[in-house]
Amino acid sequence: MPRNPSTGVYSKPAGTTPSVGQVIDPAPWNALTTDLGNEITNSLPRDGSAPMVAPLKAAGGTVSAPGVGFASTPQTGLYLKGGGLLGFAQNGVDVAFDQDLVYAVKPGDYTALASDDNAVHRFTAAATLTLSAAATLGANWHYCVIADGGDVTIDPNGAEMIDGAATLVIPNGYSTFIVCSGTAFFTDKLIAKIQAKSEINNVVGCETVYVSSTSIQIKTGEVFFNSKNVVYASALTKSLSNTFTAGNSGGFLDIGVMQASKTYFVHSVRNLTTGVGDWVASLQSVPALVSVANLTDWEVVGRVNVVLTTSGNAIRQYVQDGNEYRITAAVQEYNGSGIAATDIQPVGAPAGITSEIYWVLAVNSAANSSGELGAGADAVTSPVAVFNVNAGNTAQAGRVSARSRSRSTGIVTFYAITTVGSVSYTLRSSGFNDYTVPRLNGA
Repeated sequence: MPRNPSTGVYSKPAGTTPSVGQVIDPAPWNALTTDLGNEITNSLPRDGSAPMVAPLKAAGGTVSAPGVGFASTPQTGLYLKGGGLLGFAQNGVDVAFDQDLVYAVKPGDYTALASDDNAVHRFTAAATLTLSAAATLGANWHYCVIADGGDVTIDPNGAEMIDGAATLVIPNGYSTFIVCSGTAFFTDKLIAKIQAKSEINNVVGCETVYVSSTSIQIKTGEVFFNSKNVVYASALTKSLSNTFTAGNSGGFLDIGVMQASKTYFVHSVRNLTTGVGDWVASLQSVPALVSVANLTDWEVVGRVNVVLTTSGNAIRQYVQDGNEYRITAAVQEYNGSGIAATDIQPVGAPAGITSEIYWVLAVNSAANSSGELGAGADAVTSPVAVFNVNAGNTAQAGRVSARSRSRSTGIVTFYAITTVGSVSYTLRSSGFNDYTVPRLNGA
């Protein structure tokens, strides 16, 4: 065959160039016409009626003149980039395609490289992710970070910024998408949105269960405070007779020893390295005031429950449903024949915070007597819990249940006033609602 297999150039066979008056030798001319027929058969028909039977070799081309193009739009087509890569041109402009998504697990600190473009890295422990220089990574470089075992701190190179800040912390349980502009880094702002809504706190489950005079159990649940999410997959029993130690059956107190007639505030705490949750009891209701003397590597997340102790220095027994605490044995707060408006700290309700107290008001009146027993937040507002008695010719006795809130200190005002005759009064607390805890299943 006279076609050069390397160049594809066709050269007709020797002896097929006649001169005037020459007698044509049929052998070479028959070979020529046969060869031409074969070449025509082996050529690619323009109408597409026959396929290629060997690789089609196109010119390498450029982005402005693709090796394979279109007659109507010659600047759109395929061309060969440097390094043997295939390029796609559209109107003389290169069409960019994303790299393959690559997932990898990172157990600790890591430096993101240019080759990590379009990667998804899941960090299984607290770590620092260092970003290579923005100029090295280049514009449009992008990367996904999943924090699944601890907070991940993203630290750009040198003085470079991410979302306008020197660093960005991805809390455990969250993720973010990072894009490089070539000079700085930006995210999808998910973390900023979480932090902006950090005041939207909530608690699910995590109620207390009485175990013994010095121990309680906190049920499973979830706590979300100040953009920090803590999951309690297992119930934990904690001892109020010991200072804090992590884990089930560990100590409970932030500092000191268990005291009688106190209100202990139960706070969620979170390990700074692992993100694991635990519980600590403190005489301080404000998380920032909880002593961290025994909480190295832990942070206080927020208050979730309360535990009261009796005058005998034992945990008072309650049944807790949501934010509602029902005392196993109602506490007598007053019994007598009458008293002017008086401030008291109810024994059966928490001190240091406001709560809605459940009361049982009882009166025992002689004949021809009348009086009133009432309780409320203070003496200025009308009492919410009131029981009036107005006995006729016969003695009367009765009781009612009512509710009223305490002040922010836990104090309430109550009174028992006899208008005429003889009346005895009894005021009992039977429980309370810790309504300031943002529990989604709160009673």
